[in-house]
Amino acid sequence: MTPEELTRRVREGVPLAGALGIEVLRAGQDTALLRLPPSTLSLRPGGTASGPSLMTLADVGIWVPLLVATGGADETRTAQLQISFLRPAGDAGVLAEVRIVRQGRMSLYAEVWMRGEGQEKPCAHATSTWLRAAGPR
Repeated sequence: MTPEELTRRVREGVPLAGALGIEVLRAGQDTALLRLPPSTLSLRPGGTASGPSLMTLADVGIWVPLLVATGGADETRTAQLQISFLRPAGDAGVLAEVRIVRQGRMSLYAEVWMRGEGQEKPCAHATSTWLRAAGPR
């Protein structure tokens, strides 16, 4: 899948990602790079990216390599998301670097490092466990 196709799939699957304008810049089966553009929807008082927008960026970011691996048909679900806000992201865009750390038969573990565009130091770090969806019961 191309970055454009993945962006479209993410925005359809998670309408909040579409409202925030999240875009996929690069993706593979174990990694991805996404961008949260600057927007009044993503800013909190004080002019920096809000926690909910960064959590959305991290969560959909982890979904992207799974979509690549399944050709867009992934049914894995977030079981846990932990995020640490390290410093303000600023009012520019935010880049998210995703890495799938471990994949098992029933679950996977991933991490996301986020930084404001033009910044070297990260503004947030997220880790997440996802579970593979069970079949019909």
